[in-house]
Amino acid sequence: MLSILRHRLTRSYDPLVEYFIYCRDRTGSMPRRMELVEAHWSFMDPYGDAMIARGPTLLDEETATGSMHVVDLPDPAAARAFAFDEPNYRAGVYGDVLMRRWRTIAGGRMWDYTGGVDGYERFLVIGHARLGRAAVREGLDDDYRRYLTGSGLGDRVIVAGTLLSEDGAEWMGTALMAELPDREAAEAVLPQGPGGRAGLYESVEVHSWEFGGRR
Repeated sequence: MLSILRHRLTRSYDPLVEYFIYCRDRTGSMPRRMELVEAHWSFMDPYGDAMIARGPTLLDEETATGSMHVVDLPDPAAARAFAFDEPNYRAGVYGDVLMRRWRTIAGGRMWDYTGGVDGYERFLVIGHARLGRAAVREGLDDDYRRYLTGSGLGDRVIVAGTLLSEDGAEWMGTALMAELPDREAAEAVLPQGPGGRAGLYESVEVHSWEFGGRR
């Protein structure tokens, strides 16, 4: 951990060395997760300045289904340490981990988001790439940015980004955190966007989500 922190203090961040990490809870792991809340936060505290977004996905107000972080780290080894040395993972709370390189398309750090509409909900939306469509995707960068920052959607997007392979060479999908009227609106965001219309996604998953970190 100390070596990671020294690296953070001495390097200029390359935006391609950012990571999206989504850990999915095992069924029935909520009691163990609750026991480890302080241990989880203490593990995350040193990464505070490098964090872009974080928070649990939810089944309901009292039951988490996973934990998502977008964080700037020195390299893939540091990303694996972030994911697999974390107390919840080590204790078996998580069943699997999705790790991707990240490139921001819209928004900044989630704490910069100043929206908030009564009755709206927050969601994590993950679109998984369909194999063989990367070349089509390359021609849609500007369309994606316009879609996610305009058309009435931009002020509801908290953070959005492109998901990439570990070496940054292959497009693996899209993820975004947004505040929207309801789940139906969240389920429509990617399918109705340029990527969805071009058939770029194999699947899209939608999770209720909230800002994470110490209260």
